[in-house]
Amino acid sequence: MFPMTEPQADSQPAETFEASLDELEKVVKQLEAGELSLERSIELFERGVNLSDTCRKQLEDAETRVEMLIRKEGKIAAEPFRPEKSEKA
Repeated sequence: MFPMTEPQADSQPAETFEASLDELEKVVKQLEAGELSLERSIELFERGVNLSDTCRKQLEDAETRVEMLIRKEGKIAAEPFRPEKSEKA
């Protein structure tokens, strides 16, 4: 087993999306191996949920910062990214 520090409510998430995703993948592999005690499995599952939330929030933040470059009258202008949502009429 790999020692992991106990997650704390006031602890800061991993610095980058990539680091959070990498740690989440490691947690999933440990859980899938099925060689953990019930208590350790629950701890890792909770950590995985927290990491998943962190990744989701980081992706949402990135989406709000994305700008699409478009040409207007021969000039390139920045425009906020607005994903098209397909809605049924």
